[in-house]
Amino acid sequence: MVARLVRGPASMKELAAPLGIALPSALKHLQVLESGGIVSSQKAGRVRTFAIERQGLETIEDWLAEHRRQLEAGFDRLEHLMRSMPEEPSQ
Repeated sequence: MVARLVRGPASMKELAAPLGIALPSALKHLQVLESGGIVSSQKAGRVRTFAIERQGLETIEDWLAEHRRQLEAGFDRLEHLMRSMPEEPSQ
């Protein structure tokens, strides 16, 4: 759904159809995304249209970048530790 919304706003029906899910299930997913600030919605008559919230994507990108830095720092420490260990003699 997010990948589709990056291309532009879409109705709930347009978002649910390619995934083969019922509208109530799509709505639940979209409500989670909306409560997380990833998407916003507007209702015009009977049609609810969803759109990406750029700020929400930036928040996710920041979170991912921080966790990537932490993971890479852990791998750097592991590499340093492994290089400092004496090699075992081969048999």
